Amino acid sequence: MAEIKDPENTILIELKDGTVAIELLPDVAPGHSERMKELARSGAYDNVAFHRVIDGFMAQTGDVANANMEKDYNPRAAGTGGSDLPNLKAEFSKIPHDRGTLGAARSASPDSANSQFFINFKDNHFLNGQYTVYGRVIQGMEHVDNIAKGEPPANPDRMISVKVASDA
Repeated sequence: MAEIKDPENTILIELKDGTVAIELLPDVAPGHSERMKELARSGAYDNVAFHRVIDGFMAQTGDVANANMEKDYNPRAAGTGGSDLPNLKAEFSKIPHDRGTLGAARSASPDSANSQFFINFKDNHFLNGQYTVYGRVIQGMEHVDNIAKGEPPANPDRMISVKVASDA
């Protein structure tokens, strides 16, 4: 296990191949970091599919309304929803969209991020300044690389469980 410096700001995502540890960046994006912890603690992210996974680009998940594979899963609607919580204001920063960073997925409006996020498979600097970066993978990127690809994947992978490290 990677050394977890701040368990209160570290997310543990259980995937089919193992655990992915994500260090949140509350100093950079406090609203997004807090939202991820709130949804993780409520269990909202558990069993949510990776509904858009583009090889060489990113893996997107987090549609808690339409992509829970254990409850009312709708592959056609997956990626169109969020949580019952209000949308977040953009928290753009100088942090680049490097391999392993966590970005807030949103619609065309910069202030429309809610629960969905993506993990970059490679450096995607063309996204810099357009999508909020609020975390980075510190362990288990090889498990992210193994997520089933597709838009949507024929047999999507899911986040089996998502926890805040201090609660695990």
